[in-house]
Amino acid sequence: MLRRIDAIRILMEYITDELIVCNIGFPSRELYHIKDRAENFYMLGSMGLCSSIGLGLALSLDNKVIAIDGDGSVLMNLGSLSTMGHTQPDNFILYIIDNSAYGSTGNQKTQTETTSLKDIAKACGIDAIEVSQEEELRRVIKESLDGNRTKVIVVKVEPYNEKVENIPLHTMYIKFRFMESIKPCENNIKNKNENNKDYYNKNNKNIKNKIIII
Repeated sequence: MLRRIDAIRILMEYITDELIVCNIGFPSRELYHIKDRAENFYMLGSMGLCSSIGLGLALSLDNKVIAIDGDGSVLMNLGSLSTMGHTQPDNFILYIIDNSAYGSTGNQKTQTETTSLKDIAKACGIDAIEVSQEEELRRVIKESLDGNRTKVIVVKVEPYNEKVENIPLHTMYIKFRFMESIKPCENNIKNKNENNKDYYNKNNKNIKNKIIII
């Protein structure tokens, strides 16, 4: 079987200007080791939210967005699959590397030995596929990058953590470097409306100092 680092390396061979959001822990460390770039957002400290951050970017920009997630993290936030199926941005790929383990905390088993993330994604109305062989994975990646629809790719791999160093970048640097990298994308903002600013100012001029308790 492939390892997670193999699945990431194969994906990065096809990446050009796409935006990438990567899951917490070893996935981010392995991605940094393989190919660090300003367009990589290493999501450190927010397990379960990689798919949601990627979806938000895809809904906001025309640029292709890829979220590299893990099975344990997706299981923590299955609601994100329902939201993807409902919104269906045409520029989003969720790349789930499924090793049936919580790799960054000691490879404790997850439930994906009996739970199919591909089937859950399909039940949410998403075009989803599960692969485990390199040749098929390469084909699916190329087709997904060329396509114009939400896609979930579940890559089945063995539990394995590559011995790579921690990312030597400060979290704030990662954040602002990524923000700078998407500035050229501002002309591709979806549903851009020049009246939005005026509308906001008109309807929120008294919002300062308001406190709402729910």
